[in-house]
Parts: sequence; structure tokens; C-alpha cells
Amino acid sequence: MNEVTLFATCLGEEFFPGAIAAARAVLSRLGLEVIVRREAFCCGQAAFNEGMRREACELATRFLAAHKAGTPLVVPSGSCASMIKVFYPDLLAGEPTLLEAARALIPWVHEFSEFLVDVLGVADVGASFPHAVTYHPSCHLLRELQVVDAPRKLLQNVRGLRLCELPRSTECCGFGGLFSVKFPDISAAMLADKCRCIEQSGAEFVVANDGGCLMQMGGGLHRAGSRVRARHLAEILARR
Repeated sequence: MNEVTLFATCLGEEFFPGAIAAARAVLSRLGLEVIVRREAFCCGQAAFNEGMRREACELATRFLAAHKAGTPLVVPSGSCASMIKVFYPDLLAGEPTLLEAARALIPWVHEFSEFLVDVLGVADVGASFPHAVTYHPSCHLLRELQVVDAPRKLLQNVRGLRLCELPRSTECCGFGGLFSVKFPDISAAMLADKCRCIEQSGAEFVVANDGGCLMQMGGGLHRAGSRVRARHLAEILARR
């Protein structure tokens, strides 16, 4: 394997370009040629979650036209990876040609941490980050993809990093895409619980593999005047 495609995701391109650049740097450091296809900017997850199936199908069509089976497709987002791997078969059930393309592509789709650890067999990428860090497992990554150990293995091999346990770590941060917009009071209460747990961990940074979680937790911590900062896993692994 000498070539991979990196899907930048819409949240990544708009709000976390540093995380996408970091993921690309880590993959390049491992000797891979990294391709980013700009013609497909969104997997359609937000529309799908809101029941806008026609719009989601249009975005999935665009995505599948840009990405073909045969080259590993690395996704630095648990929610986007789960949309493709888990929910495309549902979304495209009435579109035989698209469904066939999705089923052919799915085995080539890998969430970023899972690709490093389980596909490449790499747990140490040569990173150095002398700070206290806690890890938040995003809901889709944990529950839909069952990616549990890979992010922690990668963090445990970062030189100088002290991994702090996050109390009630598997609880949702309250983002949930449009859930946080439609149910702001519930979302805010969940976020407040998550921020308290992050503070209790004693960490300087909270790490996640999903832009939505980072946006939610980072915003909540900032508004609360916390000194804890939110970072994507790739940003930690890119540090030397």
C-alpha cells in the first residue's frame, strides 16, 4: 500500500482545517501518498439525520462518484465514517446502482485511528506532546463502528503525553448534529455534564476524533472560561 485518499469532511474543511492537515501529515510521515478529492465535500449525514433523504442521496451520489473501491479511504471523523459504512446501505436501498457502488467501497473505508492501528499496524507514529490529555470517544465511533482501543493506543505511545481518565467517558457530549439545534436545553445540559467531567480529569487538552464533538466541547469549555482546549487526535499525533 502506497496511496490513500483522505476525506476532509465538511466540518473539517470549514472549521478544523488544521486537523485535516495534521491527518495528512501523519499519513505522509508513514510513507503514504495522500490524495484529497475536493469534488466531494460532504457525505450527506446531516441531511440523512434530519430525514432529508433526497438531499442526502444527492450528496451520496456525488461522494460515490469521487471515491472508488481499490484505494483505502481514510476518514478523520467517526460520524462520517459510520454514515458511509453503516447508513449508506439504508439510504441507497432504492437505488441499485448506487447501492452496488457503496457496497464495493465500504470495505475500503476506514476511520483515521482504526486505519493506523488495525490496517497499518502502527500504534507509534513518532509523536511528542508533553501535556496531560483526556480522550472523549464520540458516539458514532464507539457505538456504530465499535472503534474502542485504537485512539487510546495511539495516545499512549505519544512521548511525554500523560493520558488522564475521563469520568463517564462514554456519555454523549450533547452535539448530535441538528439535535443540538432542535433540543438546545437538553444539549446544553449534556454538554455541562461533559465539561465538568473533562475538568475533573485534570487534563489540559480533551481529544476526540469527530469535528462535531470538538466543536461542542471546545465551545462549552471556552464559554465556561476553562483553560482546557479541544483538539483532534490527528493534531496530537502530528506533533514532533
